[in-house]
Amino acid sequence: MLDLRRLMLISEFARRGSIAAAAESLGYSPSAVSQQLATLERETGTALIDRTARSAELTDAGRRLVAHAERILSMVEEAESDLSAHAGSPAGRVVVTAFPTAAVAFAPALARSLRRHTELTLRLRQSRSGRGMREVQSGEVDIALIDDWYGRAADSDNLRVFPLLSDPLVLVVPRRHRLADPEVPLDLRELRDEPWMATPDGEPSRLATDRLLVDVGGPKPVPWEFEGLGTILSLVAKGIGIAAVPALALAAGVRGLAVRRFPGDPVGREVLAVARASSVNRPSVSVTLRAVHVAARLISADLAPVRLAAR
Repeated sequence: MLDLRRLMLISEFARRGSIAAAAESLGYSPSAVSQQLATLERETGTALIDRTARSAELTDAGRRLVAHAERILSMVEEAESDLSAHAGSPAGRVVVTAFPTAAVAFAPALARSLRRHTELTLRLRQSRSGRGMREVQSGEVDIALIDDWYGRAADSDNLRVFPLLSDPLVLVVPRRHRLADPEVPLDLRELRDEPWMATPDGEPSRLATDRLLVDVGGPKPVPWEFEGLGTILSLVAKGIGIAAVPALALAAGVRGLAVRRFPGDPVGREVLAVARASSVNRPSVSVTLRAVHVAARLISADLAPVRLAAR
């Protein structure tokens, strides 16, 4: 009979692309992973990995086994979820990953909602945009909070996607800036000549800013680029420039800013929760998803006034 742990190892090898990366992900040594994969080859009676001096890759038989392994592991998790769903109160650890601004915004409400479940522990991690769905898919995390700028995220055979809130791009300026006055109309052509600060090229919020100004010729070359929206907000508050940021970034509580909504239908993103279909009925995951939805409603209510007013 095939060993579930070894099926997990070969699935992780397929996702990571190397024995070293699979070992690092699972917390094993490369030699231990290599030995377990060799044992799996003996159990199946066929070569699963084509090894060379510099690389290793799946054989055709290895790829077929990985496809079976992923279905088997999903069914095992579904069985565990079904049993635990009838066992009673949520318990154990739930791992949630979120892009940085969502981690800051959701953490307080999640902690308040979940603290009454004394046998449940939460680990909230931060991950870069675009990695959350892969981390859920691989089993590294139970739930991911992701941002979707283009409406591409959707349910799949093994993933469930839950809408949480809409997060429009807003303009932030120093409190003493002329545009801090809500009576002064925003003209995108005039904004083009302002000293912009932005995240580096290729970052989703940078691409959104470029889309916002595309009809007026795009922004002039951005003189300052910074990693992290929190850094950009603090610099705007000090009077160094202006920026366009998702409204959710305001949950960090930076003072000294004025916030303006862009005219028309502003560019924005959807904030979503993602979980494996096989785990959503597990009490610990189910109660955490409910807490995420409650947090999203509270955040939406908190952000509604600051989208239009100075802070």
